[in-house]
Amino acid sequence: MSLSIPGAPNNGLFKPGYQNYDSEDGAVLRNIDACRTIASTVQTSLGPYGRNKIVINHLQKMILTNDAATILRELEVVHPAAKLLVMASQQQEAEMGDATNMVMILAGELLKKAEDLLRMGLKTSEIVQGYERAQRYALQVLEELEVDSVENIRDQNELAKAIKTVIAAKQNGSEDFLANMVAEAVLAVLPKNPYNFNVDNVRVVKIMGGSLEQSRVVKGMVFGREPDGSVKKATKAKVGVFSCPIDISQTETKGTVLMKNAKELLDFTKGEEQQMENAIKELHDSGMRVVVAGAGVGELAMHYLNRYGILVIKILSKFELRRLCSVVGATPLARLGAPMPDEMGNVDIVETLEIGGDRVTVFRQENEQTRTATLVLRGATQNHLEDVERAVDDGVNVVKAITRDARLVPGAGASEMQLVERLTAMADKTSGLAQYAIRKYAEAFEVVPRVLAESAGLDATEVLAKLYTAHHIQPPSSSKQADGAKKADDDDEEEIPCTGVDIENSDGTGTLDAEEEGILDLMVTKNWAIKLATESARTVLSVDQIIVARQAGGPKPPGPNPNWDED
Repeated sequence: MSLSIPGAPNNGLFKPGYQNYDSEDGAVLRNIDACRTIASTVQTSLGPYGRNKIVINHLQKMILTNDAATILRELEVVHPAAKLLVMASQQQEAEMGDATNMVMILAGELLKKAEDLLRMGLKTSEIVQGYERAQRYALQVLEELEVDSVENIRDQNELAKAIKTVIAAKQNGSEDFLANMVAEAVLAVLPKNPYNFNVDNVRVVKIMGGSLEQSRVVKGMVFGREPDGSVKKATKAKVGVFSCPIDISQTETKGTVLMKNAKELLDFTKGEEQQMENAIKELHDSGMRVVVAGAGVGELAMHYLNRYGILVIKILSKFELRRLCSVVGATPLARLGAPMPDEMGNVDIVETLEIGGDRVTVFRQENEQTRTATLVLRGATQNHLEDVERAVDDGVNVVKAITRDARLVPGAGASEMQLVERLTAMADKTSGLAQYAIRKYAEAFEVVPRVLAESAGLDATEVLAKLYTAHHIQPPSSSKQADGAKKADDDDEEEIPCTGVDIENSDGTGTLDAEEEGILDLMVTKNWAIKLATESARTVLSVDQIIVARQAGGPKPPGPNPNWDED
């Protein structure tokens, strides 16, 4: 217990070791500062020219990536307020699988603007209310910015145009090739009702060597090892999956066998061999020609499997084993023995291919619709392959989002610039203190085109000035116009919102028409990013006190000294 001195913090209220940060000591501003630091960490990784980060995690594994979700997953953030932003980013990853970086930098920018408002003298409650109104209006404006949509999800070119922008943000230069590969893989596994599409059905196998252009799509499952026995190929075969070792069962207790002569020794091993042969013969008689082992395969068992012409492959990952079961329609068995007919699966082709010196085994179903498609990725380094895999993963997640909402809005920062203009116009019409918060909310969206321009090495101020000019909303003219002229005006206005940042700077202006260039973002992804960024910023602003308990374990904090008044 604390000493009974007037003004001692939390006098006798909490156990010793508690830390308390109050709004009087600027807790809100300190929280904002922590959030801005974490946001600025991932901010430079936005867009096609985003910088990579090297993160060495607690297991000393080196991760080289510009994917915000991966960076935040590997960084162990302990500040409670910054954790709120990381959680919002993780929620975006779970919900959409893309735009995690936008959540972080938008939330960081909203908090930075809120800090200016707090220094101006606004209360946090006024800022929170202003942000809430601005968010509602921003989502309405976003609905009006639709410029295209994926009409036919089963058309590879239609699908590739939506995937391309997402992959370009991670793998600039290879987006056309990768987008077509992802679209091909997705269409191979797309069910009759696209809404039931499962992202897990598109797998990735990384094989070192070669170049990215040598990657390809395989309809079926690919395992990065060859079969263990001498049989390397099977067609129209029944498959048995065993999660137990295929070997002579060991007794639980150790037994001692006393043998008096050589004949007894020969008979002892013969009995063991006979038992194993009977078990494998049972499998062969049931019609099984492919055995998948989830654990080890004994040498004796391997000998008999080869003799009976049964293909055997070891798959040690229980997740891969489970997926293979769903592809071939088998039930994993926990004991060695002949399975029931309904416990066995069927596969059209099991074959061994050589890809860049590595031998891989492919389980393939020949019919049009397959349950799993695998992208075999080639690349020079493991880090590069992992980064390509993240880009592919984002592309597949976008397809899942398209099944919910196929509308597309202009990318390259064009949508954000239009939101800045529309929200600023709304702030001008709003009375009271809320207008300051709405204006700052609008300014926060400027961060996306600014970061895109900076990372591409352009003069951000100059590019933003051009974007503001292109997106400026003309005040409605007072003179009455004919309907035809009005319509023409409307058409002109429709074309305005597509000017975005040209990172290639091909024409020297630093701007381009995002719709013409095919740089399109999914509306539903942006919608979620704005929602989650605003929500997390408002949550951080609403916090006025952080109370941290002492961590469990470790040495006890020094207690009160009973002899404090003695000399």
